[in-house]
Amino acid sequence: MIVRDPYCGLPVDPEREEFKAEARGSTYYFCSERCMHLFLERPYIAYFSMEVGIRSEIPTYSGGLGVLAGDVIRSSADLRIPLVAVTLLSRKGYLRQKISKEGEQLECAEEWNPSEFMCSLSAEVKVRIEGRDVKVRSWLYEHQGLTGGVVPVLFLDTNVDGNMAEDRGITDFLYGGDDKYRLRQEIVLGLGGVKMLKSLGFKVRNYHMNEGHSSLLTLELLRDNGMDADRVRSLCIFTTHTPVETAFDKFSHSIVKDLLKELFPIDVLKKYGGQDSLNMTLLALNLSKYINGVTKAHMEYSNNLFPGHHIRAVTNGVHSYTWTCQCFRELFDKYIPGWANEPELLVRADRIPDYETWNAHIKAKENLIDFVDEKTGVKMDVSTLTLGFARRAADYKRATLILSDLEKLRRINRMGKLQMIFAGKAHPRDESGKNIIRQIYKFKEQLKDEIKIAYLENYNMDVAAKLTSGVDVWLNTPHSPLEASGTSGMKAAHNGVINFSVQDGWWIEGCIEGVTGWSIGPSPDESIGEDRRKSKELEDLYGKLAYLVIPTFYESRDNWINMMENSIAKIAYYFNSHRMMRRYITEAYLI
Repeated sequence: MIVRDPYCGLPVDPEREEFKAEARGSTYYFCSERCMHLFLERPYIAYFSMEVGIRSEIPTYSGGLGVLAGDVIRSSADLRIPLVAVTLLSRKGYLRQKISKEGEQLECAEEWNPSEFMCSLSAEVKVRIEGRDVKVRSWLYEHQGLTGGVVPVLFLDTNVDGNMAEDRGITDFLYGGDDKYRLRQEIVLGLGGVKMLKSLGFKVRNYHMNEGHSSLLTLELLRDNGMDADRVRSLCIFTTHTPVETAFDKFSHSIVKDLLKELFPIDVLKKYGGQDSLNMTLLALNLSKYINGVTKAHMEYSNNLFPGHHIRAVTNGVHSYTWTCQCFRELFDKYIPGWANEPELLVRADRIPDYETWNAHIKAKENLIDFVDEKTGVKMDVSTLTLGFARRAADYKRATLILSDLEKLRRINRMGKLQMIFAGKAHPRDESGKNIIRQIYKFKEQLKDEIKIAYLENYNMDVAAKLTSGVDVWLNTPHSPLEASGTSGMKAAHNGVINFSVQDGWWIEGCIEGVTGWSIGPSPDESIGEDRRKSKELEDLYGKLAYLVIPTFYESRDNWINMMENSIAKIAYYFNSHRMMRRYITEAYLI
């Protein structure tokens, strides 16, 4: 492996000891004294996220929020942005999912060994929880980008000698336990994360909070800055991902008092975090200079939800190289050189010969179908129109919307064969989410002689990559306006997969009807009752599937391939995390 200067990216000789430095728990090699000085003295953006999806084998993520954080890290490394990420170690992961033949989700811990992927650092800090000191250490993972840039990721760990057994388990389960367990985790992430950065010698220019889970860091910064709220605001950036108030993290003041004791005055907590309870989103909003939603629509919802705050929009994106399958990587390398670090070049996708676009897709589809057969025993056909739906099993995602009328679906299937692949985990305490999986299994059994349906268990990043590159159509049917952004459809578009989605989240910006894909249902601006909205969505879903999607796929291959290339040229070129991070650099980090 080539060793590169972490500042300029040039290859270096690690034998040259004069340009070697030990810093922040790692060893670095430089091509010159100037690069060494500039690297060691530069200030960092500290990016805090409760979950981070950096690779499937490190199960410290549950879904889109963590995978987005991973894409932030990947693009920051490629663009050589001085960013350090802070998260929790989550020794037992989110959950490992098994599904019975009846569709019952069975959960167990996803045990993993951090030492296989990262190194333990000697630095140790303490946070006060319930009146006692809890020791926090960290593990260092260094992500090297395509250009040689490196982003350090600190995984905070309380499984430290000297801690009580209860405290050693704080960083075990991602999103596990009750409110007290969750608040303990957020104390470790927010307060412990700031202390760990100081202990390791990071010079931090800004603190970027990815959702409200880490917003207690603002309290630590208040204490460090003499309770100067304006100074703290000048340091903080907050990205909110939630479009409805009921989903915000909130803790009763009695729980907060039990855990934080007198660490922070209650009047301070109420002033910035809410009078009725400690609202982590409100705390971040009140102590951040730059606040953004993750799509333009989400910005509008958030500004209505929090009047008096100026909330901007930075639409999410995905890391182009990571989420493009090997078949299309090779195709892009051949016809669009440089695309991996300049994904805006994908706008030139129309220069790719149609037959090569189709052949690349068929290879990706064959890979997926082989995987489905191996994992589920369902033998699918590569020539059959394949719909994919994969995301967290939650009510508002409405995975079963397409299965609302089985007789109508059967009639459509006679017009052109269909097959469907589902995937997604339900939170262990979400019974309605688990019931969605049961329902899909029930419908799967009812349709088994006509429409093949597979459900892939233990959905993770690797499975997501296979699905978003191998299906023909990516289906998304959330209850509008509950999808703040969504990014799986962006991944699909990078592989020429066509989106068929409710007008919500990013698809409001990405959809050009009949050009980049198809929309389902009325515009979110259309004021109609919920029953009428659902009726129109079902009318669109079944009508467009029967009279647009199926005929185009089976009878107009040239038009289908044109839409595939439009997905790449008009979606992937823009909805990528390189563009997103450049927006953060120019609008948030440099203010």
